[in-house]
Amino acid sequence: MTPERRVKNSVRKVLEKLGAYYTMPVTGGFGNSGAPDFIVCLRGKFLGIECKAGKNKPTPLQEKNLHQIEDAGGIAYVINEDNVGTFENDVIKLITHIELER
Repeated sequence: MTPERRVKNSVRKVLEKLGAYYTMPVTGGFGNSGAPDFIVCLRGKFLGIECKAGKNKPTPLQEKNLHQIEDAGGIAYVINEDNVGTFENDVIKLITHIELER
């Protein structure tokens, strides 16, 4: 299994544990090139999650998509082996904050 696949599997487990809706768009040919690896709805909040391995960074097109998500009021994450361990806690804080606002 590739390092990026391990990161994606970790993210998927967190999303499933938290009861999130998610999809992993296919970007070849008919999809939206540069779309994040995960498109997520969690407790009414939109998240875009791009997974990378090692020191890899999002491409300029991926960065553009992540910025568009933030500009539209969503939350964009870039997750790798270094921060995948804190991802669940970050999302839980997000959920708690959203529930306090209601």
